[in-house]
Amino acid sequence: MDYVYIFVGAVFVNNFILSRFLGICSFIGVSKRISASLGMGLAVTFVMTVAGLISYLEYHFILVPLDLTFLDIIAFILTIASTVQFLEIVLQRYVPSLYKSLGIYLPLITTNCAILGVAQLNILYKYDIFSALIFDLSSGIGFTLAIVLMAGIREKLEFGNIPRSFQGAPIAFIIAGLMSLAFLGFTNLIPK
Repeated sequence: MDYVYIFVGAVFVNNFILSRFLGICSFIGVSKRISASLGMGLAVTFVMTVAGLISYLEYHFILVPLDLTFLDIIAFILTIASTVQFLEIVLQRYVPSLYKSLGIYLPLITTNCAILGVAQLNILYKYDIFSALIFDLSSGIGFTLAIVLMAGIREKLEFGNIPRSFQGAPIAFIIAGLMSLAFLGFTNLIPK
């Protein structure tokens, strides 16, 4: 049952974008088209899961035994950068259309604070390895859900009559705020 709470908590209650406000750059930048948003969400989910798991192992089996826990952020960033580089090579080789549609936002996954946040929260919450894996994966799913919902709304708004002063980023931030309020309704889903 704890695993269900971790999953629901990461996807809905403590969504990295809409509750913790981490990963906003790619959220606003890539959420103009559903296809690009889905690709970005899947890429972030992959990086969150793999980098989070490797960071967990790195922390517990290298940094703690050697008493080097003060290097955790540096080690996690190195792991995240390596994972993103691997993903970039694979996408460029096998899915060039997605690689081109993500553009500059793909390398920016390296500096996406949501991914570093997942690695840090695994340690802070003192998760075991399976709980950490569920948390990493469900955090990525929550990121994907938020960015795809945002893209769907923004695609619909292209046909709307939006005042000129609200077009572009202003309406995107208004939508993000309203989505955050909507996700706030999930707060009592998990008992305290």
